[in-house]
Amino acid sequence: MIERYTLPEMGSIWTDQNRYQKWLDVEIAVCEAWNQLGEIPLIALERIKTKAGFSVERIEEIEGVVKHDVIAFLTSVAEHVGNDSRFIHLGLTSYDVVDTAFSMLIKEGLKKIQKDLRILLNLLKKEALRHKKTVMIGRTHGVHAEPITFGVKLLVWYEEIKRHLDRIDRALEVISYGRISGSVGTYIHLNPKLEINALKKLGLKPARVSTQVLQRDRHAEVLSTLALICASFDKFAVEIRLLQKTETLEMEESFTKGQKGSSSMPHKKNPVRCERISGMARLTRGNLQVALENIPLWHERDISHSSAERVIFPDSFIITDYLLSEITNIIQSWKIHPDRMRSNIDVTRGLVFSQRVLLALTKKKLTREQAFELVQKNSMKAWEKNLDFKELIHADKDINRVLKPDEIEDCFSLEPYLEKIDYIFERVFTNES
Repeated sequence: MIERYTLPEMGSIWTDQNRYQKWLDVEIAVCEAWNQLGEIPLIALERIKTKAGFSVERIEEIEGVVKHDVIAFLTSVAEHVGNDSRFIHLGLTSYDVVDTAFSMLIKEGLKKIQKDLRILLNLLKKEALRHKKTVMIGRTHGVHAEPITFGVKLLVWYEEIKRHLDRIDRALEVISYGRISGSVGTYIHLNPKLEINALKKLGLKPARVSTQVLQRDRHAEVLSTLALICASFDKFAVEIRLLQKTETLEMEESFTKGQKGSSSMPHKKNPVRCERISGMARLTRGNLQVALENIPLWHERDISHSSAERVIFPDSFIITDYLLSEITNIIQSWKIHPDRMRSNIDVTRGLVFSQRVLLALTKKKLTREQAFELVQKNSMKAWEKNLDFKELIHADKDINRVLKPDEIEDCFSLEPYLEKIDYIFERVFTNES
């Protein structure tokens, strides 16, 4: 069970402390690779690995003077390492470190989302099976259509989350790359073998070709994945909000002890958490637009993407993580009203069975146009005069010439709407690992 959201787990991934630690991990991996190539003595490497460290406060102090974060970082590390620091950052440019470490941070964030999405997936499966035959009205354009089950509605959500897990797998693949290839990607002061060995230690693969940076279509694909996930959370939240409307009231967010819905109306129980999800999901869609704008950089690199990425990536990951926690907790604690679902089917006094009547007439060899005209005439009468649709069908002489009373009655049974539910569930869950 996911508890109510707390920031530190995902938030800690995007701290300065963790970012600089990833930079240091890259620098040490490069030193180890240089040692393998005979460029750094083993004794110096061991001293570097033992002494290497940094202080966020010291980096900020130095950066205030030099106005360059990587130089400030390297200066802080050098203060810990001493004379052997001459081997650190050997032949590298800043973004050999920054972009490679950025991929590591993104992977860390995606794996957290992946783990919690699987919890949500299992919860949706449990709830879908629980409500497999909980009958309710289906709605198109907001208007009553035909009966479905609440379980089928949740099964749609379940399949959507499965697709998101596939997207995360693809995002992990596309971002599991680094680059240690120098100022414009041509290895002028480096050895390609060094890149291969260093990145392997970091759990990354070398980009086949790069400029000074990894190309930003990779990063946009990651944010596209997060935006799509949050769009689904928004979709789920909108559905809950609609079903909680007073006129509908087929389900509700939980309303905890001591909670207040309004400063002026004591009766109010509002879907505030779902509304919050809808609002915050918009931020990830906006951040995706920024990520798309980051793709066209000048020549081998400019710095226009960098400042924006410092905002959109931590924000998008933290928002996605938060909304995932929220929607999971809402589903764990929601209140479902099957009786209300059932009674709402009867709100239109039988109109939802109009297609059953239509098809019954066509089976008696009426043309579709003839059958449609007969059924629509009675449907509109039921709508406009608030009359019982079944009674109108029974009373229609033209229909009585074609359908027997028991055949009309059969058209108004809910049982046929449940006949294929098992098939749908079996198709979704068969062959799942």
